[in-house]
Order: sequence, then C-alpha cells, then structure tokens
Amino acid sequence: MDRNYPAVIETMEYTPEDEILISGQFEKLLDSCNKVATTEDDWDIIRRAFFLAKEAHKGVRRRSGEPYITHPLAVARIVVDEIGLGVKSVVASLLHDVVEDTSYTVEEIEAMFGPKIASMVDGLTKMAGVFTADTSEQAENFRKMLLTLSDDVRVILIKIADRLHNMRTLGSMPPAKQIKITSETIFLFAPLAYRLGLYTIKTELEDLSLKYRFPEQYKEIKQKLQHTEVSRSKFIDTFNEPIRQRLKESGIDFDISGRVKSIYSIWSKMQRKQIPFEEVYDLFAIRIIFRPSPLIPEKSQCWHIYSLITDIYKPKPDRIRDWVNIPKANGYEALHATVMGPQGMWVEVQIRSERMEDVAEKGFAAHWKYKQDSISKDEDEFDKWLKKVREALNSPTENAVDFLDNFRTTLYTTEIVVFTPKGESRKMPMGATALDFAYDIHTNVGNKAIGAKINHKIESIFTPIMSGDQIEIITSDNSHPKPEWIEHVATAKARQSIKNYLKKDRQNNIERGKEILEEKMKEYGVPISARVFRKVLPAYESRTKDEFYSKLGAGLIDLDGIGKVLRENAASKTLKFWTIQLANPLKIFGGGDKKKTQRNIPTVSADEPEFTIAPCCSPIPGDTVIGYKDPESGKIDVHKTSCDELTRLASQHGDRITSVKWSSHKAMSYLSVLEIRGIDRVGILLEITQVITGELNINIREMHIQSHDGIFEGEISVYVMNIDDLNMVIDKVAKVKGVEYARRRKR
Repeated sequence: MDRNYPAVIETMEYTPEDEILISGQFEKLLDSCNKVATTEDDWDIIRRAFFLAKEAHKGVRRRSGEPYITHPLAVARIVVDEIGLGVKSVVASLLHDVVEDTSYTVEEIEAMFGPKIASMVDGLTKMAGVFTADTSEQAENFRKMLLTLSDDVRVILIKIADRLHNMRTLGSMPPAKQIKITSETIFLFAPLAYRLGLYTIKTELEDLSLKYRFPEQYKEIKQKLQHTEVSRSKFIDTFNEPIRQRLKESGIDFDISGRVKSIYSIWSKMQRKQIPFEEVYDLFAIRIIFRPSPLIPEKSQCWHIYSLITDIYKPKPDRIRDWVNIPKANGYEALHATVMGPQGMWVEVQIRSERMEDVAEKGFAAHWKYKQDSISKDEDEFDKWLKKVREALNSPTENAVDFLDNFRTTLYTTEIVVFTPKGESRKMPMGATALDFAYDIHTNVGNKAIGAKINHKIESIFTPIMSGDQIEIITSDNSHPKPEWIEHVATAKARQSIKNYLKKDRQNNIERGKEILEEKMKEYGVPISARVFRKVLPAYESRTKDEFYSKLGAGLIDLDGIGKVLRENAASKTLKFWTIQLANPLKIFGGGDKKKTQRNIPTVSADEPEFTIAPCCSPIPGDTVIGYKDPESGKIDVHKTSCDELTRLASQHGDRITSVKWSSHKAMSYLSVLEIRGIDRVGILLEITQVITGELNINIREMHIQSHDGIFEGEISVYVMNIDDLNMVIDKVAKVKGVEYARRRKR
C-alpha cells in the first residue's frame, strides 16, 4: 500500500456493510469495463484479480475507515474511465498493492495472471531496502517507477491514477503529511500527467494540492468563481452566438462551450503577477470541437474555422498557437487564437477535432490508439520525447535526487522550434540557450562550444534562442564545460552532461577547497568547526560542506569577505522557545519508547536541535511554517509553507518534514523586504520613509530605488517583529499618494 496512506490492521472479517460497499464498487467497475472487455477470458481475469485482491487485503482499512480493497477498485475505475486503458491495466490496478503488502510474490502473480501483468505489478511495487545517506528513499521509489517508461508506459499511467485517488481522499491525513504528499504531487505527478497528455487529471491534481496546501485561498477563489458564474455565462453566450450561426451556415458539425480555468491556474497567475482575483481577466476559454469531413484534412478545417471566427472578432496576431502543424511532444494538437470579444475583452478560442479532443483528454492512451489505427507508423513527437526519456533513464546519475531534478525539467515545458544550418528542425524548451542547442546536437559539441551563429550573427553560447532561429555552434578543442555553465542551460541533457564532465574534477576541487579554507582560518586563528559552517554555508549559498569546498576549489567563490561573515551575530536567525509537533519524533531525535513517543507530542527543551530561519523564504512570526531537518547540521530549517524550496525538499525527503508552530519567542526583529512601485514625484521617497520610521517606528536597513520614465520601483528592507507589523507597513506605504503597490518580496 502507498506508505503515504497508512492503513489500520484489524483482525476481523468483512462486515455485512463492508460487503455491500465492496460489491457496489465492484459492480461499478464491471460496468466501466464493458467498453474494454470483449471476451469471456477478459471478464474472467478481472474477476479473479478482484477476488484475489479482496482476500489479500482482508482486515486492512484505510485511514478513512473504509476497507482497503476500495482503493484498488477506485484506481481501476480511474484507469478505464478517465485514462482509457484496457483489461491488463485494470487487472494490474486491482493487484498493484498485493505484492508489497501481503505474502504474495511476483512469481505467484505471474503463474496466475501471466508475465505481462506480473511485470506491471512489479513496476508498481515500491522499492524497499537500505539507502545510502545521500539518497532519498522517495526519489529512489520515483526512479524505479519512472524506469518502467523503458518497458511499459501503462505502469506510469496506473501510478498517476493511484495518486489521483489518494489525493481525492487526502482529507483524513494530518497537516504535515498533507504537505509531504501535496509537494510530491505538485513537484512530479502533476507535471508527469501533463507530459503524458492527461490534462484533466493534471488539473485536478493541481487543484487538490492547492486545496490542502492553502485551503483559505482555494476556498476564496472557488467562491468568487461561483459568484461571477452568472455574468460569465451571459458573456460566453453573447460571444458564442455569432460564431455558432456562422459555423452552422458553413455546414460544420461542431460543439462549442466555455471552459473555466482551473482554480490552481488562477491562483498561480495571481501569485506570479501579484494581482487580486478581480484583475485576472482570462478566467475562461472557448472550445470548439468539430466532427471532421472525410473529404477535407483536419488541419485545413481548423484553419477554416479560424478564418470564420476572425471574420467576426479581430485576432491578436502574437497570440496564435499552431499545435496543429507542430504538435506538442505529448501528442497535443489544437489551434489556439486570442480574439477581441464584446466589452473590449480578449478571449482565447481553442479549435480541435474530436480525435484531437480525445487525445487532449485521455493523453497517451488515446494517442497510442489512434497511432495504431493510422497507416503511418513513423516516429512522432511523443515517440521522440519517450526516446529521450529512456536515454536519460539509462544514463548514470550521481544519485536519485539528481535524477529526479533532471527528469522533472523534461516535463513542464513550453516548446519552440529552431533550425540547424542545413534546415533541420529541432524542438527545444522555451528559455533554452544556444548551449542547450549544442548539447541537443551532441554531447561533444556542447562540451567544446565557444560561441554560436544565430541567424548568421555571432552570439554568446549563453544567448537565449527563440522560435524560428537558425543556429550554428562554433567549437574549439581547447574549450571545456565550466561550473557556471549549469546556470545557463534549461534542458536536462545539457545539465547532466555538464555535471558528468565536472564530476571528474569535483574531488580535486573539494581537496583544494579544504586547503584554501584551512589557510584562511589560520590567518584568523579560528579552528574549523560546525559553528563556522553554520555561518559560512548560507553566506556562500551552499547546502553542504562538500558543495562549499567544491565551489571554493573551483574558484567560483572567494574568501575575501569571510571575516565579516564570521563576525556576524547569527542570533537574529535563530529561533528559541518553540513548540514542535513531530510527524515522526523517533526519526528526528532517535531512541526512546516508540509507543510513548508517538502518543505524546513533545515540546522543545534545551537539548533539542537548533532551529533556524530558512533564508530562501525568510518566514517571520505569524507566517504559516513547516520544519525540515537538515541531514548535515542536524538543525531544523523553518520554511513558509508556500516556499518553492520546501516543495522540492518535501517531494524528495518527506521523512524529514515536521510540523512546527510559533510559540513564545524573544523580542527580536526579523528582516523582511518590500517591493514598491509607483509614479515618481518630488518628495515621495521622503514620505515613504517618514511613514515607516516616523509614524510606525520601524527601522529601515537599506533601500534600492530606481526611477525611469516617470516611474520608480525598488526594494526597502525593514526590521519587523512579526507578520502583523509587516502587514501594517505594507498597508501604510500602499496608501501614500502615487504608490501603485507595496508588497512582500516573494523569494
């Protein structure tokens, strides 16, 4: 069973109520299987799998109290109804936890159900055993799951269905566990669903992650969507009516509807642009799905419908997205256009055929079905992506965490199309540089790159490339990758190639760094100790001692300012008098009576770990926070729950996440940074500083303000006691005449 969802073992048979519940859910699964089971053998194997799973999970209940067998039944229904897989996938879904949680073996599954289903169940069974100190068990589990891409993509699809059902039933889990699970989901599972074309499932995973991560914000957006539903529906009807008339006159068989954007996408835009809900204008998109004529190619019909629509509404030229001629790597095809609708509102219109809609909703399963039915068996974009993934999976990496980071970069990408000097087209992710392109050509080309000709003009290898660019890479045998190259690439292949090259010199750099630090510490007469590293590592943006030594040995950092770092008073970064609630106290502190420790929530005492404010998000009293135990120092870093770095850590090291909360704390100040923007006028900065220091008696550490074309913008660093102080500063500054906004900087 998924360890994220521990079950309660009970020595009891199924109750009559359980039998009714299980029987009802099994009947629903059989109804769903009508579309895929075509022979008596199909029905027989589904029934045998169900009865085996039911017997194997007898006496086990989910945290919600339901019999555990209801979970594999639900996963099997998602697999057939929402993803569109067949009988073998239904059987593997029913059996997906049997080998992990019971005495049954893969060999026994093979004897009963055949080698293919046994292989799928084995792929779905989590890795167990001993892991090295620098390897995350979660990342290893993900790695094994992803390795099945080299054999059978259906295993990944079933795992996504498993995660979807677990997310739908996440409400019974404690908050710290919800943070861990939602972090995994948003970090890997939602991007993976997107890349496999499962847009509907990807959207639900994102929405559910938001619901449990930020319940108040989720609820607020949902309520506002409900309140604006009537006016939005009226606008959609008004917008659609002339299009509906024109398409009917042209003899096109179609459906047209308005789809509201997901709560998560709305929230993301609000966060990204720092705007309220009322300023998010593209809350919906119009979707036109047509039934193609056998005499006219689908592509031609898409563009014909586009021309009919733009006869009515004027298009925005830079907002046409042609995924008909150049499909996305996950098989997605559609023509997107943005047009000016009534009341001066821009509206996105999506045009696609029924086949395109099926692929968009069911992803890989539908894509594969249509590929099998087509005459051409040529390698398409999805096959090319899958080939690249398989190559990455089979290449060596330093550890599972690096592997997971590299793999994830291949998931959420907006693609561009560029050309080689001979006119060969290549797809690259948005944000890629000429160096990414060099590595895409060949690893040796990337390693020896010194420059690029972009559209026949010589540019740096770090230059971002744009769709339509023609690129030629200039190489030299004397060139080789440098550590800073990693900061200038966007693709997993480029990043891993650079890391592989640098790995050869890493140990030498570490040894060289140790020597440099030892010499410098002798100058100051300071012995190297854990206390020194607690100050040095964050100052030089290093997570571990080895990373610090490696940067130092490679010349990426110098120690000219280390004297100031050593003299800094770290007290303002250290929290005292905390109350801690631990998800697993034994893993944090070790030892003790297991039952007693799990039943009693400990409070912090003098001998417990040190707690430090995470510099990546700088929480202050009043922020909702969560703890992460650093494996190097043993201290617990305190992050805001909205911190992106926390999401990454929780997705890979969930066992180190622990609940923390603000309790009594010393009367100390915490540094926070405000972003401000407004209309420049004489005296406005004086007014702002008077409000902060004079009226509110808040100390300003520093200000960085720039003015251009009558607009000023910049940052103000202030010392505050808690979140209430900070909100008061923001509120007062925002009311100064000419200030467009004042907000807390999001790191």
